[in-house]
Amino acid sequence: MDEKQKVANALAQALPDMDVAEIEDKIERPKDAKNGDYAFPTFFLAKTLHKAPQMIAQELVKKIDMQGFDKVVVAGPYINFFLDKAEVGSDILKEILNDPENYGNQDLGHHANVTIDYSSPNIAKPMGVGHLRSTMIGEAVARILEKVNYNLIRIDYLGDWGTQFGKMMAAYKMWGDQPEIQKGLKEDPIDTLVKLYVKINTEADEHPEYTDMGREWFAKLEHGDEEAWRLWHWFREMSLQRFQRVYDMLNVQFDSFNGEAFSAQKMEEPIQLLRDKGLLKESRGAQIVDLDKYKLPPLLIIKSNGTTTYITRDLATALYRKRMYGHAKSLYVVGADQETYFRQLRMALKEMGFNWWDQITHISFGLMNLNGSKMSTRRGNVVSLEDVLNDSIDLARKQIAEKNPDLKNADEVAKQVGVGAVIFHDLKNYRRNSVNFKLEDVVKFEGETGPYVQYARARAESILRKGGIRDFSDVDLTKVGDSAWDLISFLSQYGEAIKRAADNYDPSVVAKYALELAKKFNQYYAHTRILDEDEGQQARLALTQAVSDVLKSALNLLDVQAPDEM
Repeated sequence: MDEKQKVANALAQALPDMDVAEIEDKIERPKDAKNGDYAFPTFFLAKTLHKAPQMIAQELVKKIDMQGFDKVVVAGPYINFFLDKAEVGSDILKEILNDPENYGNQDLGHHANVTIDYSSPNIAKPMGVGHLRSTMIGEAVARILEKVNYNLIRIDYLGDWGTQFGKMMAAYKMWGDQPEIQKGLKEDPIDTLVKLYVKINTEADEHPEYTDMGREWFAKLEHGDEEAWRLWHWFREMSLQRFQRVYDMLNVQFDSFNGEAFSAQKMEEPIQLLRDKGLLKESRGAQIVDLDKYKLPPLLIIKSNGTTTYITRDLATALYRKRMYGHAKSLYVVGADQETYFRQLRMALKEMGFNWWDQITHISFGLMNLNGSKMSTRRGNVVSLEDVLNDSIDLARKQIAEKNPDLKNADEVAKQVGVGAVIFHDLKNYRRNSVNFKLEDVVKFEGETGPYVQYARARAESILRKGGIRDFSDVDLTKVGDSAWDLISFLSQYGEAIKRAADNYDPSVVAKYALELAKKFNQYYAHTRILDEDEGQQARLALTQAVSDVLKSALNLLDVQAPDEM
């Protein structure tokens, strides 16, 4: 139980007609510590109790059980709670130390199924650094939701269908037999296919027939042409092997790689349902769904040439996922530029009569810019995510060699720090904000970085190794001292941070919590001789262990490793 819940429970005894959760929602944290640790306003009770707020506060104080509080006082219309720091601090540390892995767990989800669609790179292209956003926001959201007891089904909805693959097939057929292309396809097939894709897009300005050729090849694919399918399978197989290298570095795993091609085989059902409901209308030879009553653009379901669109496949996907997984939520981690598209998808499902349309949630995010420039595969200015991760690992290795040249497992720690730095740099930002990526700003051991948090945790572990104690079951935790209260109080707010992150699908809440906890611990370390051999030493070591445990837990929610030494 955290401090806020303790206050809410005490108030619940004095307010039997109010729900504990409702009381907890009203509790505030005073800006000035002189006014207590928590405050409860009584303005809202004046109307129902027909009394002045100050009088209500005075009457309620008399009914509150004082156990666990140093004092509870009336300050005008507020009831101010001063916690018994020794007793409450001891309880908080015990809760963490008794079960560190489950500290912060909550049962918001009741083990309901949640599908989460993220990463979703296009095949026949390497994952660019821009793919980091969807991949890591999605993975962190999944981990946070698991922490509050949802059952997550992770889906990598591969971009493996559409006219762009027709273009790539056309490019391969035109230039694939050239010696340098053949050599490149053997050495690095994905990068070579990208060069072909960039070439056909660049030259299509002068040769518009190239675009027509791309459409023709995609039409062949849709109609089951043997050669088109052979090329498509080859593109997909090579791509998955390349993607897996990156996912292994990021410690990301999926339950399904069913992409657009899978959904393309299931489009007859939504199209027929739209027809049966009288929702399909003809417009300039195409078939559309009018969403004007929702003030949304119409949905293009079937083009005038008879081919389908993304939305047709996404409708089929939505139907399949609901039937397959029985989800309570269906989450899509996709860029903010697709907000209108997902509103269209939701409203189309609503028009089709599905009462679960509102389970579809778009978790949007801002752009990833590289040194201020937007990236585009079409023009070839994409930086490989794998290269960025390797560069970050190299930079971490150099810094570790300078700081701790005798570190035994330096290469493994460099991987944990380098990859963690890239992930943390992304997730510390509110997801809807754009992120500018500069590697030299990412791998720093000071400032608001992943390595700063990792280093604080490694420092705690170093102190614990010197202290020589890991079992704190018989330690008097009340001896930790008043100077530790700010740190202990912040530890108790971990569950609040997790709930806020889960409610808003916002990993930056956890990242900011981890940064602040690391900062508070470093301040405590700077002003407190933790290892001094006095009656409070073991309690201070217990606090250090609790900080280490919570930092590790927070980093794990962000999919960042927590090395014991750095």
